[in-house]
Amino acid sequence: MNDPNGLVFHDGLYHLYFQCNPQGVSHANISWGHATSTDLTRWTEHDPAILWDDEAQIFSGSVVVDHGNTSGFGTDQEPALVALYTAAAPGHQAQALAYSTDGGYVWTKYQGNPVLDRGTSDFRDPKVFRYDDGGDGFWVMIAVEAQDRQVLFHRSDDLKTWTFLSSYGPAGPVGGVWECPDMFPLAVDGDEDDVRWVLLISLNPGGIAGGSGTHYVVGDFDGTVFHPSAPFATPGPESLTDGSQSRAELEAFGWIDFGPDCYAGVTFDGLGRHDRTLIAWMDNWEYAGLIPAEESEEHRSAMTLPRRLSLTRDQGGAERLRQTPVIEVDPGESIELGRLAGSAVLGEGMTGAARIRLAAAFGDAQSVELRIESSSGDGVVIRQDRASGRIELDRPGAGMPPGFPGTPSMLLAQPDEIGWDVWIDALNERVSSIELFAQDGEKVLTALIPTASPRTYSLDVVGGALSGARADVVDIEG
Repeated sequence: MNDPNGLVFHDGLYHLYFQCNPQGVSHANISWGHATSTDLTRWTEHDPAILWDDEAQIFSGSVVVDHGNTSGFGTDQEPALVALYTAAAPGHQAQALAYSTDGGYVWTKYQGNPVLDRGTSDFRDPKVFRYDDGGDGFWVMIAVEAQDRQVLFHRSDDLKTWTFLSSYGPAGPVGGVWECPDMFPLAVDGDEDDVRWVLLISLNPGGIAGGSGTHYVVGDFDGTVFHPSAPFATPGPESLTDGSQSRAELEAFGWIDFGPDCYAGVTFDGLGRHDRTLIAWMDNWEYAGLIPAEESEEHRSAMTLPRRLSLTRDQGGAERLRQTPVIEVDPGESIELGRLAGSAVLGEGMTGAARIRLAAAFGDAQSVELRIESSSGDGVVIRQDRASGRIELDRPGAGMPPGFPGTPSMLLAQPDEIGWDVWIDALNERVSSIELFAQDGEKVLTALIPTASPRTYSLDVVGGALSGARADVVDIEG
């Protein structure tokens, strides 16, 4: 599977639709898979929701609850769920519609498809939301002309007939095609008198860690045009053709994640502004089709943890996106380390998922490392270096395809403080994952790693000692 699609909260259930091949582990026969959850933690998978056919594959899109029955597919009392998706055929992509009147399980393709067709080959990934103009409001669709690096805005009163509003881009990171946009309002630091709009754009390649990545821009939306807070200069033709933007240029932009394995993230319809929640695909197109599949169950790939989004303003006045895992686990064992020099073992013989939180001040130490090791292979190291102000991840490539090994990193605004929230999961017998939240969730790094089990987690302090160090360790069962 790959991109999450149609995330929607309806009648007490979270619905996650997603790109999948129901017939194998390669990218083909693309349809919408379907899973539901009551708590965003435990998921039940259902039969595929919208299946490909001889005319088109079912590429990415979104689902809305049609309150008010604007489409006529439901009733005022029992609104339909309406999916807008890309009908993808060789050399042609257009936006199509399907609807469900049973709560999102059985879907009917609209006989009038496509509902929006520009006659182009790379027009895709519609995200639809309701815009409140102070009256009855209207529907807005954002989709991309991927090769042109443009987000296109359209409006509709009935989800079936669409009128062009405006476009955004190319701007910001343009080292690859643009995909899977999303846009939503958030209150800055919870202040409802200071609401901004966040535009998400995934691009491949050209991400901050190489290959796939997801960029964000903060600005204002007046129902017609998106105005970024800090407009980016129009990129030169060389950036559009060879991805020549430097690391320094890329770090000036906003990124959902600084790791290589967080892509195509979108948010749920049907939740309030303070509950804006994102799920992303945990993989990278550089090697996604080559990652070892789970042989016994014939599946490949996974999703990130669900993440609650908020906006905060930094000391320079810039708005920054903050992410918090939406997962409830037991607090675990708290280990008071105090002044820590040398090494300390945090856990041994751990086989499943784990959560490790580390808080400390650097004291006179030069760096601190969390080592994840087993007796059967290379270890993974998370390192925060005081001099560079960076957190970096050393991930080995044993048994993995070319392009997998590397050292993704992220620059911190507060390099003297250590505040990690690390989630580790075993996805299958060969692949595990790390999701690292730092700086109160303003900086996140997600990466797949080779599975090693059982694991030992230990801290190494280099060049001095930490002060006030504390670790919370949870061995998550199931």
